[in-house]
Amino acid sequence: MRWAAFALALAASPAVAEITSARYTDPTTRYAHGVLGDAIEHETLEVTLSTGQTARVHWSDTVVFEDTEPRVVDVTGDGAPEVVVVEAHQDLGARLSVYHLADGTLTRLAETPFIGRTNRWLAPIGAADLDGDGAIEIAYIDRPHLAKTLRVWRFADGGLTEVATLAGLTNHRIGERDIAGGIRDCGQGPEMIVADAVWEQVVSVRMNGDGLSARPITPHQGRQSFSAAMACGE
Repeated sequence: MRWAAFALALAASPAVAEITSARYTDPTTRYAHGVLGDAIEHETLEVTLSTGQTARVHWSDTVVFEDTEPRVVDVTGDGAPEVVVVEAHQDLGARLSVYHLADGTLTRLAETPFIGRTNRWLAPIGAADLDGDGAIEIAYIDRPHLAKTLRVWRFADGGLTEVATLAGLTNHRIGERDIAGGIRDCGQGPEMIVADAVWEQVVSVRMNGDGLSARPITPHQGRQSFSAAMACGE
């Protein structure tokens, strides 16, 4: 009888809330970088939970969300999604941050350092287990208009550690509203799809161990070239 009562109590317990979607709200013009085509960024990250409730993170000064959209992805590997965003500091430029739900509160779990100078940005590629070791890596292009460097960070032990870099690549041009490419898997493991530094070729980048190898896969002829590549057409 005691076991039966305990089982009933477990069955009646409410489900643990998880993040199901995310968006940016509260537009602001106080960080006038304009890299995404206008001077409007956002002060608030809002997530919707599986319970129907919402949770928010709000920056009233100093920092904004300078991004195309938040990305809902399981970074920790525990089966519950986190949210990957780009934040920009008025003096220090952009960083990549990961937010999660902790006791019903939306909290920053991990982050990369700010680039270090105002009006310097990064453009995410995506998140996946890029090298098959069981840990999730997050990739982005550091300063896609200037440094044009792919950086890969691994989430482990509660934080992000940079594990690989490769120069001469990009995924965004000033004024574009979207970020080109992403991560695809055409049956042989994940590949990062980006452009070469001068936008002549669409490029596939693979991670092997802690090294990166790139190969051109098709001439760049606009976003349709990236769409075909992401659909494994190239």
